[in-house]
Amino acid sequence: MADTQTTSAQGQATAEMKSPRIGPSVDFATLLGVSGAFAMIAGAMVLSGQAAAFLDVPSILIVIGGTFLVTTVSFSLTEIGQAQGLMFRAAIYHADSPEDAVMQSLYLADLARKRGRLALQTVTDSLHYAPFLYRAICMVVDGIPADEVERVMNRETEATFERHQRAAGVLRRAGEVAPAMGLIGTLIGLVQMLGSLDDPSTIGPAMAVALLTTFYGAVLANMVFNPLASKLERNAQIESMVCQIYTIGAASISRQENPRRLEMMLNTILPPAERVAYFD
Repeated sequence: MADTQTTSAQGQATAEMKSPRIGPSVDFATLLGVSGAFAMIAGAMVLSGQAAAFLDVPSILIVIGGTFLVTTVSFSLTEIGQAQGLMFRAAIYHADSPEDAVMQSLYLADLARKRGRLALQTVTDSLHYAPFLYRAICMVVDGIPADEVERVMNRETEATFERHQRAAGVLRRAGEVAPAMGLIGTLIGLVQMLGSLDDPSTIGPAMAVALLTTFYGAVLANMVFNPLASKLERNAQIESMVCQIYTIGAASISRQENPRRLEMMLNTILPPAERVAYFD
């Protein structure tokens, strides 16, 4: 009976301590930027009254198919597949902000300080949206020494950062190849046009291939591949900082340090304008 009352009291106390929301959320900036840019171009095509003239299947095959295959030469199929998955995530979701990561770490440290490390088991289910933090806290609950927690989590941070950088490299390479494939398509169209000058009916289709391949290559490089590569590099830096914050927080909890000291340590990572005041 006493154990039940103690558990209930701990649950009520835990509920009173509000946990910051963590987990991926929709990145409207990327969605708005990419969709808005394509909408602007599509609108210009429609207003010109000749939207169908901008659709050419041979040009699409040369640019899109050629870009994918030539980029694959520079990487492995596994890296290409990983880059596509990370590209989708960069376009749809963004990770936790460093400020939210600091607040979450301080919340967990405060909980462990007041109720003990085993009390963290009551909130681990809410950490599945942040797998890195979930694994770090599970190690703390299992009694893994702080130095070991830091060592394991730092290795995982480095591996994650390198994976994001490889994916960004794939997109950067695709951004370089797409205009080149457009140029190749332009040369193909010019050769076809010059070889058929005696038949005026073939000049138009050949010229369309020559111009549209350059258009498709420029669109893919400057509106898809290069912007998403920049977003991936930015996300990689932010995620690396978030992982560093979680690692420091987990190690501090494992050492049973004062959460106020942890707050001072974590605020040194954040820019001055983004520093938090959890205990004030």
